Amino acid sequence: MNKSVKKWLLPLALILVLSLVFTGCSTASTPTSTSVTTTTPAPTTPALTGSFKIIGSNTVTPLSAVWAENFMKANSKVSIAVSGPGSGVGIAALIDSTTDICQSSRLITQDEINQAKAKGVTTYEIQVATDALSVVVNPSNPVSELTFVQLSAIYTGKITNWKEVGGKDAPIVVMSRDTNSGTYTYFKETVVQMAGLPTKDTTLEYGNKVLMLPSTEEGVSQVAGNPNAIFYTGLGYLNNTVKALGIKKTASDTAVKPSVETSLNGTYPISRPLLYYTNGVPTGAIKVYIDYCLSSAGQQEVLNAGFVPLKK
Repeated sequence: MNKSVKKWLLPLALILVLSLVFTGCSTASTPTSTSVTTTTPAPTTPALTGSFKIIGSNTVTPLSAVWAENFMKANSKVSIAVSGPGSGVGIAALIDSTTDICQSSRLITQDEINQAKAKGVTTYEIQVATDALSVVVNPSNPVSELTFVQLSAIYTGKITNWKEVGGKDAPIVVMSRDTNSGTYTYFKETVVQMAGLPTKDTTLEYGNKVLMLPSTEEGVSQVAGNPNAIFYTGLGYLNNTVKALGIKKTASDTAVKPSVETSLNGTYPISRPLLYYTNGVPTGAIKVYIDYCLSSAGQQEVLNAGFVPLKK
């Protein structure tokens, strides 16, 4: 596995231009933020030219969209197209050389690395932000916290009624992202299969009654309108139409709610990296763009979007 690049890549002179394409994603759910939400301009590099694609994670798309827009405003001779059909689609596109950057909310697998190598692609991993994956319910739901074991039982179909976890006598409507989503994979491996616990079971899968949704926005919208629904979402998609639950690994732990602060201090148990993958070390306009994403200006946009910036 390639090591995540967590350094701040070189000074930047920035970035890009003409087209922003959003596929399978919108920003209907307003991201929350505790920071000032002023747009941070990207530095300008007058001689910079080129065009490239960013394909992949629905979770990362709002960040990439803001970065790309800033970059293109500052640099009129560069074009960036951004689309968010899912991490799996983005990784496949990188392997097939049909994207320049894959945005992903999960780590690439060794099998995917091997597939890429077989096609002459050397995967290079860069962490661009962090996410506190949030479990959300309708605000009218009295349940305020759940353990990994309870969440696993809900998502595998062993627990089917809210009264079994301290809520009302009502069926649980369980919703998930679809199988193209890196969030789907991360939640399964970390929560459903109870990673890091004595009860860890890598054979566990989502139950057959779990509703698979094509976008994070749809999941948040469904929970907002259904008092019995549960879903998981990236931190940047939280808004006041849903309630984020406190999460604890075991019953004896203290429940912690997702936030920038709890992710940075390591107390929130479902934090994950948000990643870019390229074919080899980035060069040219792509490198300058990624330098911007990792700069203090780019990381301020992470905070503005409701996600967690990298530690300096």
